Amino acid sequence: MPRLLFEKKGNAVWISHLDLMRLFQRAFKRAGLPLTHTQGFNPRPSVSIALPLSVGVESGCELLDFDLDGVIIPCKDIMERLNCALTDGVRVLDVYENGAKIKHLSYLDCCLTLEYDRGVAAGTVENMKALFCRDEVIVEKKGKNGIVEQNIIPMIRNLTVEQAGEKEVKIHARVCCQNPSLNPMQLSAAIDKYLPEVKPDFVRCCRVEVYDEQENVFR
Repeated sequence: MPRLLFEKKGNAVWISHLDLMRLFQRAFKRAGLPLTHTQGFNPRPSVSIALPLSVGVESGCELLDFDLDGVIIPCKDIMERLNCALTDGVRVLDVYENGAKIKHLSYLDCCLTLEYDRGVAAGTVENMKALFCRDEVIVEKKGKNGIVEQNIIPMIRNLTVEQAGEKEVKIHARVCCQNPSLNPMQLSAAIDKYLPEVKPDFVRCCRVEVYDEQENVFR
């Protein structure tokens, strides 16, 4: 099954996961790329996104699997035709065959930008570094069975904190993204809970890259 790599940026970050799926289904249709459909009582177009992205989160490394119905079209042509049919902020970066099995997708790099309207207070970076060096940091997570508490520290592969100007702090982290998974925004939630005195006024989050179990770039 072919796979495409795409980015979701700008105003497109406010498109929900389900609307993004519909957006791609319509884009394939407008581009003259007929998709196969699932079997059963309620057939659906054969498109699936590897890791659903939270609303408001930017990404440059999203993966979508698809299957065309009875046609062979060069990958470069598929990319060009889709990009002419997609909305601003959603752009296909690559299309290729024989992608790795999604079950081997294990880690992702993320960047959180914490914004402070009145400037970054003294000691903010040091306090955040100390927080994520603890053995246990418990944060609530919404799941299928309701809200549960989880220790996020075992799911952080590495993490750095640095001040980026008078009003910003950046957190760069590599975290687990499958079995178990850590939503990068839980890093911000941990700061809100344990360090309320340095709670940011606004947080921007971006997925940067994804990796397999050996931390090789996943495609």
